[in-house]
Amino acid sequence: MNLLSVNGEQHQLDVPDDMPLLWVLRDVLGLTGTKFGCGIAQCGACTVHLDGQAVRSCVLPVGAVAGKAITTIEAVGQSAVGAKVQQAWLEHEVVQCGYCQSGQIMSATALLQQNPTPDDAAIDSGMAGNICRCGTYTRIRAAIKDVSQA
Repeated sequence: MNLLSVNGEQHQLDVPDDMPLLWVLRDVLGLTGTKFGCGIAQCGACTVHLDGQAVRSCVLPVGAVAGKAITTIEAVGQSAVGAKVQQAWLEHEVVQCGYCQSGQIMSATALLQQNPTPDDAAIDSGMAGNICRCGTYTRIRAAIKDVSQA
């Protein structure tokens, strides 16, 4: 039995300890905003926050997250920074196909919560491993800079 805190709600789940958090979120809890991309933590589509840190949920066993606060794209906008990031994404029309964007937003929010005024190198580092096959990187950077300057 695993006790998880997801988006501020407690869930007691009877799932195997080695089940990836991604599948618990999507298939057990019905939180489908977190996407499956590669399954090997390389693309960033599955990014969620674990105690405020951006992590890849596709390779993270649910048994390793008990007692930690998990935040998904469904709730990131409840934080001040998350709401600003989501608004900046809209203003800069970042989304093209949209598949990677929940992971991009989660990584950008974690970056800005830890470093409210990141320079280009910090943005590159904080967003590394979040792949956008549509190539919206310049709009992503502009949205992050907008939030950092607000």
